[in-house]
Amino acid sequence: MLRKLIRTSESQVVSERAVCDVEGCKNPAVRSIATERALKAGLRVRSKGRRVRLCKEHYKEFKKRVKKERQLERWRWMARM
Repeated sequence: MLRKLIRTSESQVVSERAVCDVEGCKNPAVRSIATERALKAGLRVRSKGRRVRLCKEHYKEFKKRVKKERQLERWRWMARM
């Protein structure tokens, strides 16, 4: 049985039948991220594996939630220079 794959970036490939792992969501997944990062961002996920698959809407929500954290980390890095 062959599954069609969707290429989302160079390293992230999600199968076409993959479903978003956020509780209550059944949209098709387009990205996968580390479970630890998703939990840290406050997303309620069903999967307890290494990776969590997210649909377009939940990936956008994830990016918004970690934006400030990434900015602070960048500032800390720049302060060391």
